[in-house]
Amino acid sequence: MCAAPKQGQTLPAGVDTEKETVLTGQVVDGSGNPVAGAFVRLLDGTGEFTAEVVASATGDFRFFAAPGTWTLRALSSQGNGDVTVSPEGPGVHNQGVTVAK
Repeated sequence: MCAAPKQGQTLPAGVDTEKETVLTGQVVDGSGNPVAGAFVRLLDGTGEFTAEVVASATGDFRFFAAPGTWTLRALSSQGNGDVTVSPEGPGVHNQGVTVAK
């Protein structure tokens, strides 16, 4: 059985943000309420699927990626949403995704 790592805003011990690019954020609805259980996909600069996680009970998600252009796509029963991020280097890059029908 395959499972996504536990999501949340607190990074696991041992993550070196001087060397790693971390994309993190929260899925929210149009009123700013967290959307639990949304599927959050990471798409590369060409739109190709790279990874997927399930947002936590508080709507949080996290990906480890490389610098470049990425699309974060959230899919949920409350709607869908996309946002593009372009981290230029290592560190924590926080970007929320708002979903709407």
